[in-house]
Amino acid sequence: MKLKSLTIAIALAATSASTFAADKEEGFYIGAFGDYYDASWKNMRDQAGLDVNESTGWGVEAGYRFSDYWSARLEYADMDFNAFDKVAGNRNNIDGERYGIDALYHLDGGPFYGLFGIKEIDVVDDNTFLNAGVGYQHFITDGLFVNAETAVYQGLDRGYTDVGAKIGINYLFGQNAAPAEPVQPAPEPEVVEVAVVPADSDNDNILDADDQCPNTPMEDAVDGTGCTLYEDREVTTSLLVTFPHDSAEVGSQYFTDIASVSEFLKEHTDTTVLLEGHASAVGNANYNKMLSKKRADDVAKELVKDGIDEDRITTVGLGEERLKNTANTKAAHAENRRVEAHVKSIERVKVKR
Repeated sequence: MKLKSLTIAIALAATSASTFAADKEEGFYIGAFGDYYDASWKNMRDQAGLDVNESTGWGVEAGYRFSDYWSARLEYADMDFNAFDKVAGNRNNIDGERYGIDALYHLDGGPFYGLFGIKEIDVVDDNTFLNAGVGYQHFITDGLFVNAETAVYQGLDRGYTDVGAKIGINYLFGQNAAPAEPVQPAPEPEVVEVAVVPADSDNDNILDADDQCPNTPMEDAVDGTGCTLYEDREVTTSLLVTFPHDSAEVGSQYFTDIASVSEFLKEHTDTTVLLEGHASAVGNANYNKMLSKKRADDVAKELVKDGIDEDRITTVGLGEERLKNTANTKAAHAENRRVEAHVKSIERVKVKR
């Protein structure tokens, strides 16, 4: 058969081409494609009055990549032609087949290629065609690639000139025929060890990696986690107001001292104050007890004026029960006419370095 002889000849030519490209990448590949064929065949030989037009179909192919530049393939396509029977006056589809062989030349070993080959198309009768065309392929992975191509078909039996196109997907097996030159490893760079000094950004002697309280003030003592140390400390304030004989009125010279106690109470809101009123031993003891209570109440009024709540103030009159000076002199009596207060609180304060 003529096609069989041509197929063997092209296969032998392709095989001989591989002998001078053995050092190039080679491999076997298979693929599938969608096919469009534009025919215009009038009055088919075996069926007068039948016109055969375009075809759509699918196909499979198997090939071999001999080198970066050359490959060859066998092709089979199942075709579905549109035909018009002028005698019967109807249009229908006619099944056909196409099979043959192609040689491909890849330009500069790149994605574009030219092709030429010979095909047998069997529809109603057999027709032999020579074909030539161009194509493009794109590798998705090392082996998987897609291709698109178009070709002109020239009939040898009846002078038909047709055009075809197809889009396919293929997989290339194999690897370089000749092993690549071994790549000499680059000399390993000399490793220079650089001493890394652990950081202590806030200079509290706790490394940053362990410091749970960064940026503590320089003057603060810190614990093992780098946080400021605190301690409980007792703080106190006192008040002493003296009075003239038989008087419970607070002298203006004591307003500053009373204001100082008010500020302490405002800063330490959990504290209260006990104002103890006293009297000298001159006069009636019961009267002195009442007078000492009145003196304590008068100091309490000044604290209230300064903004201290009444429920934080307690007053008591002790009269002459707790004499500060037991002498029977004017100086001792003046010293005993007084109101005293002693206030204390516990506050949390920073420990200094």
